Amino acid sequence: MEILNLALNIALVLFAVSLIIVVLAQKSKSAGLGSAFGSEASAFSTRGRAASREAKLQKLTVIFAILVGAFAIALLILSNFLDKPAAEETTSFISNLLIK
Repeated sequence: MEILNLALNIALVLFAVSLIIVVLAQKSKSAGLGSAFGSEASAFSTRGRAASREAKLQKLTVIFAILVGAFAIALLILSNFLDKPAAEETTSFISNLLIK
């Protein structure tokens, strides 16, 4: 069971890093307040490869976010089955962080 726990931890870290990379690779949806007063033609000029690339990055973002959430929940459930004292230690550590 420790091997499964280690494998889930490694996969979680890899998915989280991948999520960060995919989010950072995306272009922002707006250029800020300056885009509100700029030409509106630039907002509709993204066609072809750029639009396709952004759509793929958005799909990857959703996929990696779901994987990170699922693996985090799986690790939480697995830690409750593996070692009750470790789960209680983690809970007390988190509660101590929140209290201070």
